[in-house]
Amino acid sequence: MVVDDSRMVELQMKNLLEDTDYEIVAYCRNGEDSIDTYGQIHPDLVTMDIIMPGMDGLETAQAILEKYPDAKIIMVSSLAYEDTFDEAKTIGAKGFLDKPFDRERLLATFEQALAE
Repeated sequence: MVVDDSRMVELQMKNLLEDTDYEIVAYCRNGEDSIDTYGQIHPDLVTMDIIMPGMDGLETAQAILEKYPDAKIIMVSSLAYEDTFDEAKTIGAKGFLDKPFDRERLLATFEQALAE
């Protein structure tokens, strides 16, 4: 499941995951929708943008993980500050991707998160 308010990220993810074993089962543009959607489909993995309107990605990840402690969430952001990494880890995120990212880093981060 991809959570990001940018249509460009949706297209980029689709392109990068083409011809892989990964499939985007849902796309959400905000945190509120992603919490409901997660509860309906229970995806294997979630990529979560940090900066979004309404609930930010850190708040959303925390809400999902409180309800579904086994959720595997990878935080995605162009604002890669050390304190943001630390907060994401404290919440329980399984990984962190800096934007822009390439296919190799995306797949490696997915594999690492799913192995935990």
